[in-house]
Amino acid sequence: MIIQLNTDNNIENSSALIAYFETLVAKDLERFSQHISRIEAHLSDEVGNKNGAKDIRCVLEARIEGRSPLAVTNIADTREKAIDGAINKIKSSLDSIIGKLNSH
Repeated sequence: MIIQLNTDNNIENSSALIAYFETLVAKDLERFSQHISRIEAHLSDEVGNKNGAKDIRCVLEARIEGRSPLAVTNIADTREKAIDGAINKIKSSLDSIIGKLNSH
């Protein structure tokens, strides 16, 4: 499974942030890894340099074998919360999709 994190110009794509994302994806989505070829996140700050509540957006896309890509969006006040929320949303969707694939 390929894991990739992309950020906009307002968020530094640091090695610590990449490591955090990769570790979380590997841990939380491990049971789906045989069905997913790629997980890609797009992290952006919706208001740029201005301060604002819930202004970090994480769009997470999973490429599932034999199916259209699955994408979810989560908005939070920190990068970590935005990523965590998106992973929880995609995990819930994958539970449903992979469960249906395995039942056939």
